[in-house]
Amino acid sequence: MTTPLPFAVAAETVGSAYPADGWVDVVALVLILIGAGLCLTAAIGLLRLKDVPSRLHAATKPQVLGLILICIAVALSLRSWPVVAFLLPVVLIQMATSPLSAHVIGRQAYRNGTVDEPGLIVDELGGSTQTPPGAGG
Repeated sequence: MTTPLPFAVAAETVGSAYPADGWVDVVALVLILIGAGLCLTAAIGLLRLKDVPSRLHAATKPQVLGLILICIAVALSLRSWPVVAFLLPVVLIQMATSPLSAHVIGRQAYRNGTVDEPGLIVDELGGSTQTPPGAGG
């Protein structure tokens, strides 16, 4: 006499109500892997690149795109509108603050003299190395 296994599932419950669930999970997995790869690329770029503008490029562009892809994958895998409503401000805030912080860091690096000035193609800040009046410094 055979007894049913405790983890056995009845045949009528196998399969999903939506036939595309498997494909959506595969797409979510691929998006997470690509997003994680982009975030890893950004981290490696921060460690390996030499000058400030190159590091800022590595810190902003692939990292933001990686976060967007991971958030899309999470929204696809959980399939819930409250999750989308939570992730949308995360993406929007990241897209707003990352370029702004990179701009401020790059400008301060230029003022400190840590940017390789001969390597610049166009030097738009050539006459503004002093701190502007009222900037607190």
